[in-house]
Amino acid sequence: MRIYLDDDSAAVVLAQFLQQAGHDVQRPVEVGMSGEDDPVHLIQAVRQDRVLLTHNHRDFENLHNLIGEVKGHHPSILVVRKDNNPKRDLNFPGIVRAIGKLLAAGVEMGDHCCVLNHWR
Repeated sequence: MRIYLDDDSAAVVLAQFLQQAGHDVQRPVEVGMSGEDDPVHLIQAVRQDRVLLTHNHRDFENLHNLIGEVKGHHPSILVVRKDNNPKRDLNFPGIVRAIGKLLAAGVEMGDHCCVLNHWR
């Protein structure tokens, strides 16, 4: 999967875990996008045809809803929720496992906003 990590998810270690699992990962720092606003990160993901991975649930859910309302398209948004509950929160290997389960299930990716915590 081609993945773009927004600023909230751009940890080097996460990128390494994803790359080791065979994903093509792009971080904001690699393309001069560090510190940009959320809509700008989503534009970058759309332009590069990459699924956006974020820990910023509310903002990207709103952007997803806006795009749908105006009949637009995006590759997909994967959200990692952080609820400060060890039973529900995902660590970096857990994020990679959840993506693997999502892909194995054959879930349609385009134009969806998916919470990865549901795929633990």
